[in-house]
Amino acid sequence: MSDRPTTAVVLGGSLAGMLAARALTGFADRVTVVERDALPEGPEPRRGLPQARHVHQLWSGGARALEELVPGAAERLRAAGAHRLPVTTDMVALSPHGWYRRWAESHHMILCSRDLLDATVRAQVLADRRIEVLERAEAVRLTSTDTTVTGVRIRAHDNAERTLAADLVVDATGRGSRTPRWLTGLGLPVPERREVNSGIVYATRLYRAPEQARDGFPVVSIQPDPRTGEPGRGGVLLPVEDGRWMVTLYGSRGAEPCADADDFVRYAREELRHPVIAELLAEAEPLSEVTLTRTTANRRHFYERMRVWPENFVALGDAVCALNPVYGHGMSVSAQSALALRDVILRQGGLGTPGLSRHVQKAVGRTVRTAWDLAIGTDVFYPGATETGPTLRDRILSAYVGRLLYTATGNGRIARRVTDVTSLERGPEVLLTPSMLVAAAVGPLKPALNAPPLTLEELKAAGVL
Repeated sequence: MSDRPTTAVVLGGSLAGMLAARALTGFADRVTVVERDALPEGPEPRRGLPQARHVHQLWSGGARALEELVPGAAERLRAAGAHRLPVTTDMVALSPHGWYRRWAESHHMILCSRDLLDATVRAQVLADRRIEVLERAEAVRLTSTDTTVTGVRIRAHDNAERTLAADLVVDATGRGSRTPRWLTGLGLPVPERREVNSGIVYATRLYRAPEQARDGFPVVSIQPDPRTGEPGRGGVLLPVEDGRWMVTLYGSRGAEPCADADDFVRYAREELRHPVIAELLAEAEPLSEVTLTRTTANRRHFYERMRVWPENFVALGDAVCALNPVYGHGMSVSAQSALALRDVILRQGGLGTPGLSRHVQKAVGRTVRTAWDLAIGTDVFYPGATETGPTLRDRILSAYVGRLLYTATGNGRIARRVTDVTSLERGPEVLLTPSMLVAAAVGPLKPALNAPPLTLEELKAAGVL
């Protein structure tokens, strides 16, 4: 046994990277996080995370993983102003199949700005002295012996290069990950990959909520129906910290929102399937200009299927599976993947165990599966999302899930099972039991709602009545 200190390097200092670093502290004497940006001290924006300007949510499946990795994180987020929102009790959502009812709580979401969430988690993770951050630096290439990774070559902001030796390197660099190129540089084949690009563009603006609607107001979501063959248009109003509403409008090819602040409310009123978001904004105060983002494609690398995987190297988060942000699963998947990293290392006996990285990568592949299937199960139907259109499997699954979602508009038991999956608390197999098949065949037990299920008190608080 060597008495040499064990080291790990995590590439990327966003949420996935910080949680991966936390997961590794039980196995490495030193964890170094390499981050291209200069990280802010508090909940402030940074250049390398433009998607932070749009709505984010942490589903309860992700919140539980976060809490296991970083105990007390949820309490700190609530103390900083984040909301705990019961699902579906405080959700007002128009699905392609009609308005959902507001059933008793089955699961929950943590709602706040991405800047607040990142800053809160980062402060708690970096309080551990075993973790250090190397800012304004980026990974250039892996160092290796054959297919065993020994470290990473990094370049600092002054262009000086050096090598960080590591017993494990974790790629958490997000959509810009260089892992496919690094793998071929090690002599491995090009990884299998699939992309489903709905062409959705996001436009987001912050508002000060009316005073009486600053606490306990529900999420409001207008969802498009991609199966019509027409461009999709949707919107989300999300209560965040400091009495604000974050509102994201989105549209696919041919129906994209623009960055013009004067057009924002018009789009919500005239382009969406219902004008409720525009009605709620009538008494709200704009606090920002409109932020536009076009990088929303679903992209997955099937690293878990590779016949050979390098020792001492793992990829997770958006570096493995980048998702359309509108479904709100990215942060939860990152948290669950980091937890899988920790648990597999524990089961396999620590860093340096032969075959460890392959075991971890397979586990990471399992954590992304549900969120991936949910995202592409919808997005694949947008015009131009793929070169060949939906596969037969896509069409069969979509038809069944669509029937379940229709049933969920008027059946609380089915709604709960659906949220078991969408909250990432359980896998999709719970939707395939005999009782679910029978319920789907029967359909809703209650009549369809013909208006948003907002209470009179909520409408009055928002100034609509």
